[in-house]
Amino acid sequence: MSEQAIKGALEVIERYGGIDGGHHKQWVIDQVARHLLGDQYTQWVVDMKDGEDGPNTYEWDEGIIP
Repeated sequence: MSEQAIKGALEVIERYGGIDGGHHKQWVIDQVARHLLGDQYTQWVVDMKDGEDGPNTYEWDEGIIP
């Protein structure tokens, strides 16, 4: 993981992490994941949603931009 990815993730947290609303906080979490995972983000979401009941056992919510 690059220093630039970490810096970008922390910047999102600093700018938007204190905004009220669960849907906005979910957006922050999604953006942090995108910064940290880069090109691996899409596959990570697919893997994360997979579970004991198949490929959509769990949900991933991209949230709403503040």
